[in-house]
Amino acid sequence: GTVLITGAGGALGGAVARHLAGEHGAGHLLLAGRRGAEAPGADELRRELEALGAEVTTVACDVADRASVAALLAAVPEDRPLRAVVHTAGVLDDGVLSSLTPDRVDAVLRPKVEGALHLHELTEGMDLAAFVLFSSAAGVLGSPGQGSYAAGNAFLDALAARRRSAGLAGTSLAWGRWDTATGGMADSLSAADEARLAGSGIGSLSTEEGLALLDTSRLLDDALLLPIRVDTEALADTDAEELPPLFRGLVRAPARRTAQEARPETGTLRERLAQMPEHQRMPALLKLVRTHAAGILGYVGGRGDRSGPALQRGGFRLAVRDGLPEQADPRHGAEAAGRDDLRLPESAHPRGLPR
Repeated sequence: GTVLITGAGGALGGAVARHLAGEHGAGHLLLAGRRGAEAPGADELRRELEALGAEVTTVACDVADRASVAALLAAVPEDRPLRAVVHTAGVLDDGVLSSLTPDRVDAVLRPKVEGALHLHELTEGMDLAAFVLFSSAAGVLGSPGQGSYAAGNAFLDALAARRRSAGLAGTSLAWGRWDTATGGMADSLSAADEARLAGSGIGSLSTEEGLALLDTSRLLDDALLLPIRVDTEALADTDAEELPPLFRGLVRAPARRTAQEARPETGTLRERLAQMPEHQRMPALLKLVRTHAAGILGYVGGRGDRSGPALQRGGFRLAVRDGLPEQADPRHGAEAAGRDDLRLPESAHPRGLPR
């Protein structure tokens, strides 16, 4: 039969194609991508797959266009009917909520959501052995700056469940990060992004590990699976409030602090940050700023007093201007007050406030 792989011009699609040809003896691979045979490395991939014994058809197809998908499926040879679909197509365009535009959101959702929906509707009457959607853990756990991407992947997860409820094949694999050496979408991550993700407790998968987990998923009967590498040490270093609920059972609650451990921290803020592992510095700084800002605004234990004097004096900006430098000096070193070289990421700043 025929196996259709969308997003075949990407690194993940190519890795899956090689795996199916080399390890599973796939007879006919239908590789669909936006650029088809014009994609970089397409000829090399085709020759590689043919050397492994597979027949290869490479097609340019925008899976977000229903007519293009219909034409693609209509061209599948009758003597090699479609038996499986692997939907790996996807686009990244990260940004905080206030920076998103309809066009940016649409660019992320179209290949994921509309592509998957067209494949689902146009193959619904076919006898498929597998309908695999490459989703992301961002849809389950959330991910800062990836609202569009998380929403698109959550749709894939729901679609797999919908297919299962209708008696159809359907599995959504909510992947963690694949190693950037794979050349996939993780290649666009900056060093700061890598450090932040490492501190989140989600490690990266090598290509071999990812493909092994893909094979394992075939043995399981769940519509949604999370094939991810979890770093329990990084999770243990994260405040319980910051952990996704799904991870809270994976780490032990910290033991009660001894009297010696409970002594006030010494040294300036800069010195304490310098002693921390890199992935812990930004979360620690954010927690510090949020805690002090909450106290100034009348928030205690996460609950706000909207009649507090800080708000009556003119709101957030005035309150923080008046109170935060005063707290910074005695608690965190005189050099921290009035300094502008300790900067928060864009997503941590209040938006739409007067400057």
